[in-house]
Amino acid sequence: MALKVELKPNERIIIGSVVIRNDEQRTRFFIEGEAPILREKDILTGATADTPAKKIYLAIQLMYLAGDPTTQHEVYFQLVRDFLQAAPSALPHMSEINNCILSGELYKALKAAKTLISYEAELLEHAKRV
Repeated sequence: MALKVELKPNERIIIGSVVIRNDEQRTRFFIEGEAPILREKDILTGATADTPAKKIYLAIQLMYLAGDPTTQHEVYFQLVRDFLQAAPSALPHMSEINNCILSGELYKALKAAKTLISYEAELLEHAKRV
């Protein structure tokens, strides 16, 4: 079954190791086969990974795009240790992410990391009010 993708004007998408940028009009196409795929809204860069949770997301993103999670394990696990030391209450989120990674479901790990980013924002907002 093919994956249907619709791109907005000038939107980018990563398919495998290639970045594709749409032209000036909306486009629809179908992707057949297996390759890591990330839409522009789901892509973080070193510059936009400006919080600890976003850095964890970026490490997972690099694992996903490389197709080999071991390429980022050292960085990822150090980021996780540091995050949990600062916010032990994030353990359930981290456990979900780790389970996805261990089962080879890196895209699901990315989705779980998005919830970690939201959780981190809640923690920071709470800390500002206290």
